[in-house]
Amino acid sequence: MFETVKKDLISAMKEQDKFKLDVIRMLKSAIQNETIAKKKELSDDEVLAVIKREVKKRNSSIEEYTKYGKMETVESLKKEVEILSTYLPEELSDEELEKIIASVIEEMQATDIKAMGSVIKAVGAKVGSSADMSKVSKIVKEKLS
Repeated sequence: MFETVKKDLISAMKEQDKFKLDVIRMLKSAIQNETIAKKKELSDDEVLAVIKREVKKRNSSIEEYTKYGKMETVESLKKEVEILSTYLPEELSDEELEKIIASVIEEMQATDIKAMGSVIKAVGAKVGSSADMSKVSKIVKEKLS
């Protein structure tokens, strides 16, 4: 995964796409910082976690800048999210996610909100990085309430 990022960095340099180049450099830097922090090479799943974290940061910034009417910055952040999202796997649809959650709840025989944590953990293990865990949490909470 990190190799893909490095190749895309070189590609953006050749294309002279300054915006994309800046975004990919930032991503590469975030991945390298995580590598240094963990003192080992990152697995693809760990690289995906870094990318998701960067997307999440930008999405929360988009909300904040929208509140204050900074639409130029919002558009720039949306473009960054678009570029970063190309590295993420396709997310499951809401219907697919609800089916998986329902099957996990049935398997675990969860009946109340007390089981929410274990259900979320089991769903996370099943879906991996193909679902937004905040969405999973919200759906599980609705189903168990």
